[in-house]
Amino acid sequence: MMQHYMETKKQYPDCILFYRLGDFYEMFFEDAKIASKELELTLTGKDCGLEERAPMCGVPYHAVDVYLSRLVQRGYKVAIAEQMEDPRQAKGLVKREVTRIVTPGTILDSQALDETKNNYLMCIVYLAKSFGIAVTDITTGEFLVTELSSIRALLDEIYKYAPAEIICNEAFYMSGVDLEELKGKLRFIISSLDNHYFDEDICSDTLKRHFHVDRLEGLGLKDYPIGLVAAGAAFCYLLETQKNSLSHITKIVPYRSGKYMIIDTSTRRNLELLETLREKQKRGSLLWVLDKTRTAMGARMLRSFIEQPLIEHSEILRRQDAIEELNGEYITREELIEYLNPIYDLERLIGRISYQSANARDLIAFKNSLEMMPHIRTLLSGLHSPLFRELYEDLDPLVDLTELIDRAIVEDPPLVIREGGLIKEGYNDEADRLRKAKTEGKTWLMELEAKEREKTGIKNLRIKYNKVFGYYLEVTNSFLSMVPDYYVRKQTLTGSERFTTDELKKLEEIILGAEDKLFILEYDLFCEIREKIAGQVSRIQKTAHCIAWIDVLTSLSVVATRNNYVRPRINEKGVIDIRDGRHPVVEQMLRDDLFIANDTYLDGSNNRLSIITGPNMAGKSTYMRQTALICLMAQIGSFVPASSANIGICDRIFTRVGASDDLASGQSTFMVEMTEVANILRNATKNSLLILDEIGRGTSTYDGMSIAWAVIEYISNPKVLGAKTLFATHYHELTELEGSIKGVNNYCIAVKEMGDDIVFLRKIVKGGADKSYGIQVARLAGVPEPVLARAKELVDELSDADISVRSREIAGTERSAKKPVPRLDEVDLKQMSLFDTVKEDDIVKEIESMELSAMTPIDALNTLYRMQNSLKNRWK
Repeated sequence: MMQHYMETKKQYPDCILFYRLGDFYEMFFEDAKIASKELELTLTGKDCGLEERAPMCGVPYHAVDVYLSRLVQRGYKVAIAEQMEDPRQAKGLVKREVTRIVTPGTILDSQALDETKNNYLMCIVYLAKSFGIAVTDITTGEFLVTELSSIRALLDEIYKYAPAEIICNEAFYMSGVDLEELKGKLRFIISSLDNHYFDEDICSDTLKRHFHVDRLEGLGLKDYPIGLVAAGAAFCYLLETQKNSLSHITKIVPYRSGKYMIIDTSTRRNLELLETLREKQKRGSLLWVLDKTRTAMGARMLRSFIEQPLIEHSEILRRQDAIEELNGEYITREELIEYLNPIYDLERLIGRISYQSANARDLIAFKNSLEMMPHIRTLLSGLHSPLFRELYEDLDPLVDLTELIDRAIVEDPPLVIREGGLIKEGYNDEADRLRKAKTEGKTWLMELEAKEREKTGIKNLRIKYNKVFGYYLEVTNSFLSMVPDYYVRKQTLTGSERFTTDELKKLEEIILGAEDKLFILEYDLFCEIREKIAGQVSRIQKTAHCIAWIDVLTSLSVVATRNNYVRPRINEKGVIDIRDGRHPVVEQMLRDDLFIANDTYLDGSNNRLSIITGPNMAGKSTYMRQTALICLMAQIGSFVPASSANIGICDRIFTRVGASDDLASGQSTFMVEMTEVANILRNATKNSLLILDEIGRGTSTYDGMSIAWAVIEYISNPKVLGAKTLFATHYHELTELEGSIKGVNNYCIAVKEMGDDIVFLRKIVKGGADKSYGIQVARLAGVPEPVLARAKELVDELSDADISVRSREIAGTERSAKKPVPRLDEVDLKQMSLFDTVKEDDIVKEIESMELSAMTPIDALNTLYRMQNSLKNRWK
């Protein structure tokens, strides 16, 4: 046995081997040491012909899923070697084979998975400076394929899917992707596969064989040559690890990233779409607000909606029409919700059925779910929007499967499927007979005994049993003359003889082993039923998809009506016109009616870029984020928190909100900020929405304001970028750009001054702030009074060196007599010089106007000292 164990282990060196021995899975040697530590098991030993006992530990077979999950979540792979025959019937060593390899991307245990999230395996192939991507969730059968041409696009996809496991070719390690940083943030495992996995012919043949097609054009992969290799390699890996036909993966869905709004990593994080920035919790995210789904399938679909907003106008309108109809059909919506409540996770269930790991309780849950389908379909028949009409046509109530399970499986089956008690009476005649034999065998024997006693007249005739002879009729010597001819002698004793009859033999065959035979038959019948259901995988997946859609639409409808959302108009002119917009998350965190609504208007011409000024804590970031979230919600088809909204379709949303040191990669706050700004400026288009907060804050005042100024000019120039932008800043000098650059407008957060204190009014108003109220905000934060007093003295002194006049000169609103600073649209970008050298004209004029003959030496010295200080504080 240990020799066979070692041979098996050699085939799976990168896995912990669970080796089935009776009622336990045992581990030996190094695997045992690892498992005992990770699973907190007692480490024992076993004599196996070596000088020292082999380290050994084990887990009970009936609880293996719990231990598997813990190992896999820690990044280990586990190979499961099962007993392939009954030990009681085996001759010699029990045959064992590895039946499955469990990895983080292929785990099936529902207890180990978040039902609201997909558990993705991603295959990445790097060829010819391009990336082929295949993404699959084997628990649901989802399989996606695409190709990407840049590392930035690849990172966006990795962050979007957040795979539990990545497999790749060796070349991917040389592509320039920082895998260690990715692994640290997303906590996936990554492994490279041998070159034969990526052989184009093998990949092509594997896919054609699985999907039963002669040409790959039928799968839509003609335009995805590298994606095809990734898909084929992923399939080869799954077939090798799962030892299963993967029959529940019924289609491949090729997609282009341009089909959806692109949301990069920073934006996904800054807008807190799926989880909060700091606590990494769902509460406080956009998903938390929108998710009122009742099924696991709906929760996963809603998450994908938020991750992939639409850019196709007609599809957005289809979703809006369906939600609007539900808003007006309150009773129908509430009835749909009631019928959705008991529905099981059909997508993952059919995965377990296909893997032959579903138990009888799973089938009962499946049946209970299917019983809701006719009622849901009846309700859909009363809805008339195009999307609901399509769902009505696609929703198969699967009545035949409901009836099959109802006929066959008991209502409260045991968890274990090999110990009987699964099959209903009346489903199978043989099972009924065995069940009756098991429970009524003694009664049958007593009836036969009474019948034979009356028939023969032998008053002391007894039916007895022993292990050697089985059941027999015992007759004492005094009644031997009355034994009939059809009695067959089995044994002669001193005072009696033992006989059998044909009828007793038949009863013996039925009674002896009836329980074992019944268990085997019930298990076979259950497997037969499970296979029949697995044969209908396409129908079940289609129905599950419909249920997910209905769940998401009802959820968005509930949120819309409860939170007083409105249907946004969708335009393709690039206009964003939001009236009384509200932040969907913040307003839920506040008490009723405390959120202050604000308007937003952006377009591609006169209102292209809004410079927003005002103190910290006044609400600038909330205002800008709510605009981005409202646009994103509109493009997933949701209603939005506003009194009215007209949203232009955005191809991308970028945010640069806050930053922190990335010490692990050696990047300062300012470096992180500039990296994000560089990504935005290089990838945004005129159809993008940009949310920029405090650009240039991480460096010196002049450097920071120079960078912010240049960024504004770059973005606002329609010949260069021309993207719709909300730009918050504390450099209130930048407000001078209004009027000098077309499309730039000033807005500020209204505040009310009360002596040395301020009150935030949270209202966006036209115009720019003339100061930042930093000392007042510091007072609100609890900074000690002596520090505040000293700060106030310093700000008064520093204000003497105000640079706002020069700012206006640069902006063009007050031109000096010297050569004006060239504007971005007047020069070649590569040769652009942001500022001319600043002249000391005011100092020169003052010297020219001095009456030196009337000055005392001390007056002259004081004047010179003052001028020197002025020059030190001026913008050089």
